[in-house]
Amino acid sequence: MPKEIEFIFKSPDDSPGYLLGQLTMLWQRKQKKVLDPLNLTQTQFVLLAALGWLSKVSDAVTQIDIANQSNTDRMMVSKVLRTLEEKKFISRQEHQTDTRAKVITLTHEGAKILQKALTAVENTDSEFFSVLGERLPSFNQYMAKLTEQNKDH
Repeated sequence: MPKEIEFIFKSPDDSPGYLLGQLTMLWQRKQKKVLDPLNLTQTQFVLLAALGWLSKVSDAVTQIDIANQSNTDRMMVSKVLRTLEEKKFISRQEHQTDTRAKVITLTHEGAKILQKALTAVENTDSEFFSVLGERLPSFNQYMAKLTEQNKDH
């Protein structure tokens, strides 16, 4: 039998990575439950939400803008946007000044489905994180710091 495996942490509940992984899986399961009836995956929702958010401040949102906003791989964004276009949730037109880029916009159907998804996801998030109570803003700040610190690694 091999030598006993050595762990830095005394138990799984002492490991932030393990706990984050467990929490993420449970959270994703809840998200899937509310997104499935809307014919959206978690990733599709994230990209639609990024597009919706960016569209509030710009009429020329590109694939790169969406990838940057969502901290998502550009090639994966391209594939998912193709699927969203097939579902008629987005449209792509030529960019007026950058011939390599396409302007991505929500269609009427895309805006309707995004609004339904936002309501469902935000309600699910409120319920999921309700145990944090008044500590939620602090929890969010720590998550934002961790994201900012690690997004270029």
